[in-house]
Amino acid sequence: MMRQGGFLIRGGGVAILLTMGLLACPKVLFAASAEENYKWYCSQCHGLEGRGNGINAGQLAVKARDHTDRSDPNKYMRNLSDKIIFKTIKFGGEANKKSSLMPPWDGVLSDDEIRDLVKYLRKLCCE
Repeated sequence: MMRQGGFLIRGGGVAILLTMGLLACPKVLFAASAEENYKWYCSQCHGLEGRGNGINAGQLAVKARDHTDRSDPNKYMRNLSDKIIFKTIKFGGEANKKSSLMPPWDGVLSDDEIRDLVKYLRKLCCE
């Protein structure tokens, strides 16, 4: 047993507290790949494969973008510049006069991680 700040912690409690602390700051422990970041931050709306069919997509007032361009005859994603995609991820949809439902990820993702996401989006839409 260990007494910590007025709380009594028994055996496994220390391990649980340590695990919770590590989960709260995963970026400190490892660098996530662009695909992992996409699945963690983007897939709830855009889907695991980027088709705009994520678990939250049906609840949105504005349809989530299909990043694959498969359902878009105008190939919207293919025609966006990397700069516009970067700005949208970093500052949110409103930064490019798009939906305010697209949140800004500035402060959550680094510029390098956002650049890697842009490259990942290019794979989804263009390969």
